[in-house]
Amino acid sequence: MSDAKRFDDLPDDTKDFLTDLSPDDVRTIRAGLPIVRAIIGFGKVTKWLAIAALGILGGIVMLGESIMKVLGWLKPPPG
Repeated sequence: MSDAKRFDDLPDDTKDFLTDLSPDDVRTIRAGLPIVRAIIGFGKVTKWLAIAALGILGGIVMLGESIMKVLGWLKPPPG
């Protein structure tokens, strides 16, 4: 595909935006993209760390309750 027709499928707003970019803008965008990707990736990791922490906390609580039930079964009746 020729360079002249390469961006014909883009919306007009996008074409206007890309046309108005200066070389400094292009350098800034290129420098910022890895940072944005890292932030997005860290967000996914943080989400799964939070889910794992809640799961571990819930598991510890359930294990504690189960241990208390078993100890209650083993305790002799009052009397």
